[in-house]
Amino acid sequence: MKHLHPVGLLLLSCTCLLLCFFAPVRAGIQREAEALVNWKASLGGADESLGPWSMANSTSLCKWTHISCNSIGHIRELDLSGASLNGTLDDFDFSAFPRLKKLIMYQNGLYGTIPAGIGNLTSLVVLRIFSNPYLRGAIPCSIAGLKHLGVLELAHLGLDGTLPEEIGNLTSLEELHLDSITLTGSIPLTIGMLTELRLLRLSNNNLTGSIPLEIGNLTELQGMYFSYNYLEGSLPGTISHLIKLQELYLSFNQLGGHIFAELGNGSLLGTVDVGYNNFSGQFPSSICDGGVLSVVSAEYNGFTSLQHQTFQNCTSLEFVFFMENNIVAELADVFGQHPRLEKMVFSQNQLHGTLLTDQDEVFACNYTSLNLLDLSNNALHGGLSKCFWDMRLGFMDLSSNSLSGVLPLSETCSHTLGFLHLANNHLRGTFPLGLKKCKYLFTLDLGGNHFSGTIPSWVSTSLPVLKFLRLSSNMFDGIIPHQILEFQHLQVLDLSKKKLTGPIPHDFKNFTGMAHEQKNIDIIYYDHYMYAERIEIVWKNVDHVYNKMIAAMVGIDLSGNSHSQEIPNGLTTLLGLRYLNLSGNLLSGCIPEGIGNLVLLESLDFSRNQLSGQIPPSIAALKGMSALNLSSNELSGRIPTGSQLQTLLDPSIYSNNSGLCGFPLIDCVNSSTTQNESQAEDREALWLYCFVAAGFMFGFWLYCGMILFHSEATKMICSCMLFFQATCNV
Repeated sequence: MKHLHPVGLLLLSCTCLLLCFFAPVRAGIQREAEALVNWKASLGGADESLGPWSMANSTSLCKWTHISCNSIGHIRELDLSGASLNGTLDDFDFSAFPRLKKLIMYQNGLYGTIPAGIGNLTSLVVLRIFSNPYLRGAIPCSIAGLKHLGVLELAHLGLDGTLPEEIGNLTSLEELHLDSITLTGSIPLTIGMLTELRLLRLSNNNLTGSIPLEIGNLTELQGMYFSYNYLEGSLPGTISHLIKLQELYLSFNQLGGHIFAELGNGSLLGTVDVGYNNFSGQFPSSICDGGVLSVVSAEYNGFTSLQHQTFQNCTSLEFVFFMENNIVAELADVFGQHPRLEKMVFSQNQLHGTLLTDQDEVFACNYTSLNLLDLSNNALHGGLSKCFWDMRLGFMDLSSNSLSGVLPLSETCSHTLGFLHLANNHLRGTFPLGLKKCKYLFTLDLGGNHFSGTIPSWVSTSLPVLKFLRLSSNMFDGIIPHQILEFQHLQVLDLSKKKLTGPIPHDFKNFTGMAHEQKNIDIIYYDHYMYAERIEIVWKNVDHVYNKMIAAMVGIDLSGNSHSQEIPNGLTTLLGLRYLNLSGNLLSGCIPEGIGNLVLLESLDFSRNQLSGQIPPSIAALKGMSALNLSSNELSGRIPTGSQLQTLLDPSIYSNNSGLCGFPLIDCVNSSTTQNESQAEDREALWLYCFVAAGFMFGFWLYCGMILFHSEATKMICSCMLFFQATCNV
C-alpha cells in the first residue's frame, strides 16, 4: 500500500475533525428546534406569532421569529415579548438550550408555574419574565444554579411565597427585579452576598420584617426600591456604606425611628423617597452633601425638625415634599438658592416666619422654575409682594396661615396659574383686581379672610374656565351680580357666610358645568409628579376638605346671607347638583315643585328661612338624599313619603314648622282626616245595622218555621194514632 502524501493526510485529518465537530452541533441545533416546536404545539394562539416554527423549516432555525443565533447556529436569544402566547411552561424543555444567553417573556398570557427545569439554562445571562399576571407559584430554588446570571427580572406576575435564601448564590447578578409578585416573608440575609448588584427592586410586595444590616455589603448598588411593602424597624446605618447609591425608595412601609444623620454623606444620592412611614426626629442634615440631590419625598411621617441650612446649598434640588409632618422651623433658614426648584410642598407642618425677604420680595420669587408651591396649614405671617402675580406657578396653596394685608396690584398674571388657594388667612381689601388677568384660573379659594366690598361683575368673563369658586366667610356685601351666572364650567359655587342681600339670580342656563353629572375621578395637577387638588366645602352640614373625588363634586352654597324673595326655579335645572345649601337666609314662598328633578342630590338644606306651603311630593324622587334639613320655616301639610325619605329618622330636620305632620313627626290630625275617619265610622255602623237586621229576620223566620213545623207535626201524629186505633178495633 502506498503511503499517503502528507498534505492529503492533513486534509483527511481536518475533514474528520470537522465532521466530529459539526455532527454534535447539528444534533444540538436539531434538538433546539424540536423543543421549540413541541412547546409551540402546547400553546394557544401560537400559529400566528410563531408561524415559521416547524420541523419542515428546521434548517432555517436562525430565521425563525423571536430568535437570534450565535455564529455556529445555536440559539443565543429567545425574545417572546408581546407574542400573545397562551399556555404554560410545562412542556418547555429548558435542558435543550445549554447555550441560551437571554430569555425574555414579556406581556403574554402564560399561566401555571415556573418549572424547576429553568435551572438547566446554565449559560443564561439575562432572564426576564414579566407582565404575565397568571403565572403562579413560588420562585423555583433551581434558579440559584444559574451562576452566570447578570439580570433576573420576575415582575408583575402572580407569584407568591418567599424570596429564597438561595438567591445569594447568584453572585454575578447586577440587576434583580422582583417587584409586584406578592412576595411574603422577610428579605433574606443572603441578599448581602450579591456584591455586584447595581439595581435591587422589591417594590409592591408583602415583605415584612426589617431591612437586613447585610444590605450595606452591596457597595456597587445604585438603586434600591423597597416601596409598598410592610417593612418595619429602623433604617440600618450600613446604608451609609453604599457610596454609589443614587436612588433610595422606601415609601409606603412601616419603617420608623430616627434616620441616621450620615444619610447622603459622601454619596451620590439624587432621589430619596421615605414618605408614608413612621420616621421621627430630625431629618438627616447631610442629605445634600453629595451635591446632586434633586428629589426629597418625606411626606406623612413624624419628622420634627430640619437643621439650619439643611437645603440652603442644595442648588440641584427640584422636588421637595414634606407635607403632614411636625417640622418646626423658620422658613428662611430652611431654603436658599434653588434655581432648579420646581415643586415645594410643606403643608401641615409648623413652619413660621414670613414669606418676604429683607428686600420685601416673596422668598420664592427668585425660583424661576417653580410651578407648585404648597405651604398651607403652617404659621406663616406677613404679606405678599407684587411679584406674587408674576411667578410662573401653576399651583399655589398658602391657605390656613396667618398672612395679612392687602394683595398687591399688578397689571399681569402668569398664564400658567391654574390653582390659587389663599383661604383661612387675614387678608383684607376688596376683591383682588390682580385676578382680572388670570384667565386660565381653574380654582379660586379666598374663603375665610376679611375681603370686603362687592363681588365684581367681571369675575365670570375674566375667569372663563373657572370650575371652583369659594368666597365664603368674608365680608362681601351687596347683591350677587347676575353676570356670575355666565360661568360655563363652574362646578362649585360657595358664597356662604357673608353679607349678601337681594334675590338669588334666576337664569342658570349658562351653568352647563352643573347641568349634568361630572364623572371624572380626580382633579390632579400633572407634571413630573401628581398632586391632588383640594378644596374645603360644607358637605352634609360638616366641613370637609376634599382632595379625592373633587372633580365629581357639583354644588352651590349660598347659606348665611340675607337673600330674599323666592327660590328660583332655575336651580331645578342644574341636574348635576350633589349638594344645595340655601339655609340661614330670608327666602320666602314655596319650595319649587321641580326639586325632584335633581336626582343626584345628596344634601339639601333650606333651613332657617321663611318658606311656606307644602313640601313638594317630588322630593320623594331624590333616591340619593342622605342629608336633609327643612327646619325653622313655615311649612305645612303632610311630609311626603318615599323609600329614601323613610331612612331620614331625625325629626329635627323638620322641626319648627308648626304645620308639618307625618313621619318622622307625629301623624297628621286635621279636618280632612277627621272627615275621612267619620265617613269610615259611618260605614262601619251601617254594616253593623245591616248585620243585626239580617240576624233578626233570620231568627224570626226560623221561629215561625219551627212553630209551623211543630203544628203540622202534631196533626200528623194525631192522625197516625187514630188510624192505628181504628185498625186495632177492626
